[in-house]
Amino acid sequence: MKRVDDFRLRLGGKEYVPIMIGGMGVDISTSELALEAARLGGIGHISDAMVPDVSDRKFDTSFVKEKTKLYKFNINNMDKSAVKFDLDRLAEATRLHVGATMQAKKGDGLIFVNCMEKLTMNAPKETLRTRLSAALDAGIDGITMSAGLHLGSFELIKDHPRFHEAKLGIIVSSVRALQLFLRKVSRLNRNPDYIIVEGPLAGGHLGFGIDDWQQYDLHTIMDEIHAYMKAENLDIPLIAAGGIFTGSDAVGFLEKGAGGVQVATRFTVTRECGLPDDVKQEYYRASEEDIIVNGVSPTGYPMRMLKQTPAIGSGIRPGCESYGYLLDATGNCAYINSYNREVQANPGSKDIKVFDKTCLCTHMRNFNCWTCGSTTWRLKDTTHKLADGSYQVLSAEHVFKDYQFSVDNQLALPPAADAAA
Repeated sequence: MKRVDDFRLRLGGKEYVPIMIGGMGVDISTSELALEAARLGGIGHISDAMVPDVSDRKFDTSFVKEKTKLYKFNINNMDKSAVKFDLDRLAEATRLHVGATMQAKKGDGLIFVNCMEKLTMNAPKETLRTRLSAALDAGIDGITMSAGLHLGSFELIKDHPRFHEAKLGIIVSSVRALQLFLRKVSRLNRNPDYIIVEGPLAGGHLGFGIDDWQQYDLHTIMDEIHAYMKAENLDIPLIAAGGIFTGSDAVGFLEKGAGGVQVATRFTVTRECGLPDDVKQEYYRASEEDIIVNGVSPTGYPMRMLKQTPAIGSGIRPGCESYGYLLDATGNCAYINSYNREVQANPGSKDIKVFDKTCLCTHMRNFNCWTCGSTTWRLKDTTHKLADGSYQVLSAEHVFKDYQFSVDNQLALPPAADAAA
């Protein structure tokens, strides 16, 4: 019976353990988590979501404080079009985060940055160019373009000296999306180095409609894209993502020709993950019924999360002066519209509830938006329940190696520490 370790992912003439850890923001996929993946010979992601705030936490910078102070005059104004990001500070924050991660890298693996197109930041093209270029400046091994189709992203960095050196990849959920992307970049003589095919069981934002995601299956999508790639004579590794819980699940895709798998859910409850310890326990305790897909994200994409997440129904004032990562080119955000509607409908109320959208920036920053994968309810089966009722947190190395070496859908439990009888 084959194991994941019997396969290798080939990128740029080199081989890697075909395990990629997804880029969960905001700093859920920490540098420490990505570094472990690279040390073990695989690929880890960090996220550039809200990178100025991440920099403030890690390097004692004051990017968010300075931005808040600059736009303090606008806090009570629901028109956020004046709120802009300083591109030099954005680049500095990106270089700090990415650069420190790359300097600490050991092992034969790679570290990529996950870059969300939907972080429009009131200047979509300018901020995206800055984020991509600064990550390349800081020596990132590769960039995964996510949360959007990124039809113009390669164009933004075509003149960067590392445009052909760094690994560039795209996340898609259909053949049609891939066709559109490849057609757009064909004139640049630069295909992606890898393609992540994300199915409907993934965590966080989904690349499907809110009413039709259940109609899709990752194996079917992978088969369709494999057939398209073969017909077009395209030799680009496909990475299967979404709902891959065991090494045997991964082997099922690798045997059918996938170059690798991207996994994330099982790493949310590792020591290296950025989620607070109490939130990790929420993930462990979750039942299958606790996992829902809703439309509260202002991005317009459906999003999978735990139904008890504090972000749902929260009516906090939009925090765009401090954050504002989802402001579109006109300075608008779907949450602002929903919040204003509830304020007008409930004049004088101090307890505003907004259920159709959420202030994603503030809640993700505070780890109060508990996005999760479809298999989160199975996490309790991967570890020991302790005497106090909590669950034993795992190491990233343990989870990585379980994927790499397990067979027959087995889960390797860690050595017990104070396990309950």
